[in-house]
Amino acid sequence: MDWSIQEIARLAGTTSRTLRHYDAIGLLAPSRIAGNGYRHYDEAALVRLQRILLLRELGLGLPQIAEVLDSSAGPGSRASEASALQTHLALLRQERERIGRQIASVESTITALTERNELMAENMFDGFEHTQYKDEVEQRWGRKAYADSDRWWRGLSDEDRAAWQQRVSDLGRDWVAAAENGIDPASAEAQDIARRHVEWLTGIAGTPAAAPGGDVKGYVTGLGEMYVADPRFGANYATSEGGTAGAEFVRDALRIYAEANL
Repeated sequence: MDWSIQEIARLAGTTSRTLRHYDAIGLLAPSRIAGNGYRHYDEAALVRLQRILLLRELGLGLPQIAEVLDSSAGPGSRASEASALQTHLALLRQERERIGRQIASVESTITALTERNELMAENMFDGFEHTQYKDEVEQRWGRKAYADSDRWWRGLSDEDRAAWQQRVSDLGRDWVAAAENGIDPASAEAQDIARRHVEWLTGIAGTPAAAPGGDVKGYVTGLGEMYVADPRFGANYATSEGGTAGAEFVRDALRIYAEANL
């Protein structure tokens, strides 16, 4: 059984033009082309398209998606495709759990407001951005690290939170602009962004960079490597060309800064 390009575009919420582009760049070929010239897609192509769309949701560019799919390419059996989807499923379940906590948090606030109950501030922000990596932070750096950073975040005023988020946004914008302009990671311009990045990191309570006597150099260089290895973080520094070039630029600039100053 197979489906026409129009059917797949409708079912996947995309366009025929997008599917033809995927074919042109070698990302998703149709399983056959009918006598009328229409592309058709079989079951294996549908599974591959599902993986492409999942990886796009995670912020990967098309070249990086191709690398991921090619690196995990197996014999093409149902069993191998199912195994490849297990990682995607785990990420989706983590996101579902986070959204569930957000829903419960907002429902609790609505109930408190409508029933004139006391607002429980400690429950109002569960599942939002600052808590989405809770388990990962605790596993990597311990429960105290997360508890300290969470307490720090909750203690900020609305103005302070807005300023912090603007600082993050400015850093991301400047990193991407420098990478796209072909700036040398060792240049004064790139190293100034690296300095600002390290100052931002050391201002976050609970991180190894903020702890007295902490290994700031190791923490900074380790994060740089993680920006490249983990697409969730690398997406923050993705250039218009996609792939990991932006994250690699940030990693290299941070490593140079750390070697010279930390």
